[in-house]
Amino acid sequence: MMASKYKETQRTKGIDLIKSGNPVFYGSQAGRSFMGQPRNFVLIENLKNIFEPIRTDVVEYFKKNKISWWGGYKPTGHVLSSQIACLNHLFLIRNDKEAVLSILKNVSNDFKDVLSIVTDNFTPAYIQFESVSVNDHLNEGIPTRGNNCTSIDALIYAVHNNGSNWLIPIEWKYTEFYDNQNKAIEGYKKDPIKCKGEVRKTRYTQLIDDSKQLKSSNHYCYYFEPFYQLMRQTLWVEQMIKHNHNERLKATNFLHVHVIPSENHDLLEKKYKCSGKSMEETWREHLQDQSKYLTITPKKLLTGLNKTKYKDLLEYLLIRY
Repeated sequence: MMASKYKETQRTKGIDLIKSGNPVFYGSQAGRSFMGQPRNFVLIENLKNIFEPIRTDVVEYFKKNKISWWGGYKPTGHVLSSQIACLNHLFLIRNDKEAVLSILKNVSNDFKDVLSIVTDNFTPAYIQFESVSVNDHLNEGIPTRGNNCTSIDALIYAVHNNGSNWLIPIEWKYTEFYDNQNKAIEGYKKDPIKCKGEVRKTRYTQLIDDSKQLKSSNHYCYYFEPFYQLMRQTLWVEQMIKHNHNERLKATNFLHVHVIPSENHDLLEKKYKCSGKSMEETWREHLQDQSKYLTITPKKLLTGLNKTKYKDLLEYLLIRY
């Protein structure tokens, strides 16, 4: 895979912040092992990768809800982690109804309220992280948050202006960009019957064909990233709605939100092998109702937060990201 200019820019920024002793990393040095080698962009004190005012609660939240951390059993010290970025941006405001509604209105003016999400083993709040369904609707096995199944980076449970309840799944990207691997044929040469690609198609083909949101005329792009993630999340939220009688979050509709820094051209502007078009153009062409999918930058998402109440958070994010 070719290097990403944006990823390298952000990596260099992180390294410079660490070396300069900038307070956003609370004095931690880098050099922790990642992929078998010490890295100057991975903090030795991994917890200092998390905004200090939320650190204790974040760790407890993941523990109580048995959520897997990206790459291991504890928060990563990797400064480019999108999981950490999502938490750093959103966790502090999760208990603030006014703040959560304000960020939702930055996405769409179609909502008048947000509801507490009671499926957490933690103080119920207005944003949930690494969300999964109560029951398996995607043929993936028992849902486990953050690991081995389709999970949602962040979830808001909202009330539409017409009074109906909606699910707002949020997929958070930071420096990610993707190669041209076709996940539908992964492992085919070694075992064409039981390979990973065939397992995936067995799980999702009929769900895609039955989907009211995904166009089923051509499945090809659904097995290339980032569309593979978006496909599964779309199916997840559709099935949550279809089976809402068996789910604790009762909803009749959804809005799929994709948070991506505008500078990440390697993700946004790449001409994808499966379509020859950019990310958003490719994905929208696969949707029956394009109004149910919106992209927004992290900066725009948090626009309008109370600048006095969230002064420290906003200053931290400005320097860090």
